Amino acid sequence: MKQPVTLGIVGARRGSSFARTALGGLDGRVQLTSVCDIDPGVLAQWRRDHPELAYYQSYEQFLAHAHVDAVVLSTPLQLHAPQALQALAAGKHVLSEVIAATTLDECWALIAAVEQSGLKYMFAENSCYRRENMLVLNMVEQGLFGELICAEGGYIHDCTHLMYFPICDYGQDRAGQPTWRGRILQRYNGSWYPTHSLGPVAQWLGINRHDRLATTTTYMSHGPVMPEYVRERFGADHPDARPEAFAAGCRAMTLIKCASGALITIIVDTTSPRPHNMVHYVLQGTGGSYLSRRFTGDDDVLWLRDRSDPEAYRPLDEFAAEFDHPLWQEHEARAAQTGHGGGDYFVLSEFIECIRNDTPPPIDVVDGVTWSSIFPLSMESVRQGGVPIPVPDFRQPPS
Repeated sequence: MKQPVTLGIVGARRGSSFARTALGGLDGRVQLTSVCDIDPGVLAQWRRDHPELAYYQSYEQFLAHAHVDAVVLSTPLQLHAPQALQALAAGKHVLSEVIAATTLDECWALIAAVEQSGLKYMFAENSCYRRENMLVLNMVEQGLFGELICAEGGYIHDCTHLMYFPICDYGQDRAGQPTWRGRILQRYNGSWYPTHSLGPVAQWLGINRHDRLATTTTYMSHGPVMPEYVRERFGADHPDARPEAFAAGCRAMTLIKCASGALITIIVDTTSPRPHNMVHYVLQGTGGSYLSRRFTGDDDVLWLRDRSDPEAYRPLDEFAAEFDHPLWQEHEARAAQTGHGGGDYFVLSEFIECIRNDTPPPIDVVDGVTWSSIFPLSMESVRQGGVPIPVPDFRQPPS
């Protein structure tokens, strides 16, 4: 494909980071042509800044009339699978934000739609492209961690301020109304946002390559934070000031056993009050141990059996010159200017490359639905009191 890939952004709030990257052209590989969002206030602001683009408030009209080869889905996560299925049916390549799907039926439907369409579907898990995660991946692939025993990932981020609309939002008074995040906490009791935690870990462990997720179990804490937040922010008479207004607790703890015997621990906590720490990862093998930083100013640290003092970790940065991932070595200047630790640049760039060169996406639909399936599976485990639930092997057709 010699011409630039024409691209449309669906969901202009979160999609703004991808849009900024696309507007740079990626060396002439991509052309942003269209933006779609249901909020007229959001579109009005975009029109002021970028009058040359086409704008749509209806997703169906966007798919029918926008001149795009591919779409980026940056909408609320409940919409990702249905909108991806619509886009594939309309002949568009899809880059989907996380999570890919909220039910197992959606997972299987996405796989079937990608196979039948012959189009590209890439899962936009930006955490996989963080520099330190790719450095560790490079070391794993070179055998420095030995046989992998266990890993841990956590999304521990106080997002209570994102659960309800502020007093004024793009000219509309929505004070006290839940956002899509707030509605998730009201409806679902499980590990609702697992892929930032699981994606990098799954790549380290070779999930869907030489290993797979076998069983998973989840426990959920109680949830005192959100009713208290609503009472303090909007008053005791607000309907969501009652504990029973929220299905979700504060912290979901998920344990996954892989077919190899390796264990994965996933933490998802979006309401417990605490300072934000961007990353939370652990990797343990027979030859080494990695611990990501735990607070601002802390170091990512690494211990390697054949390269370190037996009793001391070393800063991960000391290994960067030798083991920095080739993608970061080549694209550091551009990636460092984009969001999510450079992940937004790599996600979009890799998506465009797989379309132009007709190559498999580096994070494909099977990866996306495998990692995302932890959400519905965790809810079933919680419902049954924490029992282990089998994880489907999405590489195989359902029986």
